[in-house]
Amino acid sequence: MPPQTLVQPVVDRARQSPQQLALTFIYENGAVENVLVGQFHEEATAYAYALQRIGVASGDLVILVLQHSRVLLSAFWGALYLGAVPSIFPFLTEKLDPTVYKERLRALILRAEARAVITFPAFQEELQALLSDADCQVLSTEDVIVTAVSPLHTFAYPTAADQIAFLQHSSGTTGLQKGVALTHRAILNQIHAYSQAIALRSDDVVVSWLPLYHDMGLIAGFVMPLVTGVPLVLLSPFHWVRDPKSLLWAIHNHKGTLCWLPNFAYNHTVRSIRQRDLTGLDLSRWRLVINCSEPVRYDSHELFRRHFAAYGFRETALATCYAMAENTFAVTQSAPQQPPHVDWVDRQQLQKGTAVPLTPNSDRVAPVVSCGWPIIGTEVGVINETQQWLPPRVVGEIVIRSDCMLHDYYHQPEITQEAFWGDWYCTGDMGYLADGQLYITGRKKDLIIVGGKNIYPQDLEAIASSVSGVYPGRVAAFGLQNQRLGTEGIVLVCESTADASTARQIERELCRRVVQELDVTLADVRLVEKRWLLKTSSGKVARSANREKYVREFYDHAEETN
Repeated sequence: MPPQTLVQPVVDRARQSPQQLALTFIYENGAVENVLVGQFHEEATAYAYALQRIGVASGDLVILVLQHSRVLLSAFWGALYLGAVPSIFPFLTEKLDPTVYKERLRALILRAEARAVITFPAFQEELQALLSDADCQVLSTEDVIVTAVSPLHTFAYPTAADQIAFLQHSSGTTGLQKGVALTHRAILNQIHAYSQAIALRSDDVVVSWLPLYHDMGLIAGFVMPLVTGVPLVLLSPFHWVRDPKSLLWAIHNHKGTLCWLPNFAYNHTVRSIRQRDLTGLDLSRWRLVINCSEPVRYDSHELFRRHFAAYGFRETALATCYAMAENTFAVTQSAPQQPPHVDWVDRQQLQKGTAVPLTPNSDRVAPVVSCGWPIIGTEVGVINETQQWLPPRVVGEIVIRSDCMLHDYYHQPEITQEAFWGDWYCTGDMGYLADGQLYITGRKKDLIIVGGKNIYPQDLEAIASSVSGVYPGRVAAFGLQNQRLGTEGIVLVCESTADASTARQIERELCRRVVQELDVTLADVRLVEKRWLLKTSSGKVARSANREKYVREFYDHAEETN
């Protein structure tokens, strides 16, 4: 009989095969620790009892504001064992604006009516002050006393498939994050369908550096391996950012076969690793590296493929996925062991809303990489602004319905209702279907319309990131309404290494490249210092927040543009 909850497979495996490897934890200093299934289960059970002793009960929301650590893993799974509802929030880092972070954290905790917040001792006092008027315990890891536990069979685990298991939070690129409530049934449906989509095997090894507060890291890089019994190798996100070769060597050392990366990671990996640090590296066992979470760039795949071919990396390992927290994780997936299809289309026609095929060497051609086919149990469609179905190759809003959909946005019934068109979830993403495959073109709210052309900010940002003197990936593009012209003006804000003598040259090159490649002109280019741009908790550039910051700091020019 299939399991009814996420807990059941882990408990059963702990009883039957306690010596099986559950995960390998790699600390930021490079130390490696193997955790057996029985050990993981005992630590989670002990944490469940510890939560129970401080008054947490089944159904209570427990917020975990913890860095990459073994404690985070035990606390999350311990809350699941108790029947409580865990939710992992990002920890404050230097990349996040402290004031914005605290405002959002407070708003989210109050709105969700959390029963307890658990953090590290160094952050407890600050968090207690932030939540002084909230009916919520703010505890440090030292307050949650974990002791020896009673035998395995004495703990009462949750059994209801339709009970909420945990909350994920959307990345917040277009506003305040929303708590995505997922049931055990929905998550298990996702794991079953996605395992088939990637042809998950018993000899696979998942390697992940992704943060667990993001759906890609939480589901693909934590929950799915533990539920299916596939070994997992976990690195710290901060470790990877500082030392991206750590992921490649983890794949080499632990015979990794599966890994998920956002698109920027392909470029970061190639550009940040010295050739001498790759001597002896063997990537031949790497079965799938799945591009997910950001729009897929053809040039990023090509850069990565060419660079690592000498180390055994195969083109057939390249794969793509379209995913979102609201569908637990994956919506579509490209076929395993086949490079994702590239749709070569007329750039000008795409700006007008139609993907017209061209040959790769044609003028005005642009590559759009397929995100694959819908996974089992998930349907995908495309609609226009009047909610009419669109035919293949016409760009519109992507809608989905599935058996792994969110239960609701936690404590936000009005937003939940607004997100659905009948039983179809409106994603806010733009794209088209062709031969059953899904192609993403951008975010509906981020779309810039200039003179009747649809301009996607990620295209502008990709151009800017390739210009010398601009920090790759540290770029924000957005539109500001120009009342005089009756259309939007395009603003490009780029973090740059330029001094005063070279800034103007970089600005001219940016303007030239945008006109050349997209046939539109920029209303303003701003070169700013490093870390000026605001990012979301998942590391994406927050375009709406940066638009607001731009208006605040460059108000005089913004008035001229409006």
